[in-house]
Amino acid sequence: MELEEQIKHLIINSLELEDISIDDIADDEPLFGNGLGLDSIDALELGMALKKEFDLNLSKNKEENRKYFYSVKTIADFVRKQQNG
Repeated sequence: MELEEQIKHLIINSLELEDISIDDIADDEPLFGNGLGLDSIDALELGMALKKEFDLNLSKNKEENRKYFYSVKTIADFVRKQQNG
C-alpha cells in the first residue's frame, strides 16, 4: 500500500470519519479549515496516531507541526524524511 493511502486510512480510522472514504481525500488538499475540515482536537488525535503508527518525533513547535500536517502529501513527506533519517 502506498504511504499516502496508508495515511488516509489512518486519518479515517483514528478520527472515526465514517462518511469519508480514501477517495474523498486529495493528497494535496488541506486537512484543516476549508479542506477536510479537521480541527485542533483532530490534530492531537491524528498526531498521536501517526506517532504510534510510524514512530515519529513531532516538534514542540506548533507552527512547524502545522506545516507537516497541512495535507496528506506533507505528512507523507515528513514520514519519509523521519524514516530515512
